Amino acid sequence: MVKKLKFSSCGHLRSDLVKDLNFGKMKHCHTWVFHSFNGVLVIGPLLLLFLVAIGSGYFYNTYSFPEPIVHENENRTSNLSGKCNFFVGNWVPDESYPLYNASECPFAEQGFSCLANGREDKEYLKWRWKPRNCEIPRFDVHEILEKLRGKRVVFVGDSLSRTQWESMICILMTGVEDKKSVYEVKGRKITRQIRHLQVRFSSFNFTVEFYRSIFLVQPGAPPKRSPKRIKKALMLDKMDDISKEWIQSDILIFNTGHWWTPTKLFELGWYFQIDGKMKLGMTINGAFKQALATWKSWVEKKVNNDRTRVFFRTFEATHWSDESREKCNVTRLPWLETNGKDENLFSDMIIDTVRNVSNPVTLLHVTPMGAYRSDAHVGTWSDNPLVPDCSHYCLPGVPDMWNELLFTFLFSDQQYQIY
Repeated sequence: MVKKLKFSSCGHLRSDLVKDLNFGKMKHCHTWVFHSFNGVLVIGPLLLLFLVAIGSGYFYNTYSFPEPIVHENENRTSNLSGKCNFFVGNWVPDESYPLYNASECPFAEQGFSCLANGREDKEYLKWRWKPRNCEIPRFDVHEILEKLRGKRVVFVGDSLSRTQWESMICILMTGVEDKKSVYEVKGRKITRQIRHLQVRFSSFNFTVEFYRSIFLVQPGAPPKRSPKRIKKALMLDKMDDISKEWIQSDILIFNTGHWWTPTKLFELGWYFQIDGKMKLGMTINGAFKQALATWKSWVEKKVNNDRTRVFFRTFEATHWSDESREKCNVTRLPWLETNGKDENLFSDMIIDTVRNVSNPVTLLHVTPMGAYRSDAHVGTWSDNPLVPDCSHYCLPGVPDMWNELLFTFLFSDQQYQIY
């Protein structure tokens, strides 16, 4: 199912395009080689110009590949010979998926195990993300386990972070013979509210941890004599008080976004605070931007570049049928178009923030790839079927591909970051 990690630095053009244009084999990504150049000269310069014009129009109109944005800094070099945007592409059927059986993984919580909760169709399990002009390398799980030996992997964020954490553990467990050698350090059962979960792979001496920090910044009590509607203050200029526990990690993956809504903030009495003062007129978008600025400052001041590799995952696409988030139509197959779900203001703000961090930070821009997956959500196949869910994804499912991308950036020979 999984093969040794091997990176493909160049995409391949479709055979029908090559046939139509009579182009020879492509030796480099941007170099065309004509095998019968002398023959073309006989035809005459006008016909040659005509053929070139037609061919160019066909290529750029039909196969327009956007240039990737490369985040460079003094700590990481950019290898442009392997130009590839992993986050522009489409989902293709693949019978080698899923990567694991959730019923055999004790860390795939019941709320995300859709098959165990009664989902009968299995097509949603058989899709692989295919970047437009390259391939995501297949990985050898045994090789990944060895590379993680002695490491500390930390996920920080909301419940979408928890699904990626669970996914990684389930993927890695497929390469462990003694399943009992993988355990939660304090014997805790996975729940929605627990702040810290730590799973140890004892045979390889590494841990994969999850910290629940839904806003990344510090929640607290409001100042005295605040209006009665204020129940909690979100201190936008202070990182979560448990952030001191994230620092000594080797791999650190962040996400946030799904709690930054009026229903989960204002309607529950959460309001924003900066420098000890409540900011009652501040918008959620403005507060989100301020929180990201606080995160940026924390990364630059606290994270040890020589040890810790930092990732930030963008907002995960949702597929609610209405704005009230009460109706959820889970389709049988992925959408053919993104229908605008590939764009998100929170994702844009995350991208802008990561671009300006002085430390090396790798962006996992998963918003576009999730936009198609209206079929992959939990829906009513959860531990509470009365509450539909078009935010979280089933396990196995989309979060597994997030981890495949994470492994690619961590363990391939490519040293550049693309988003």
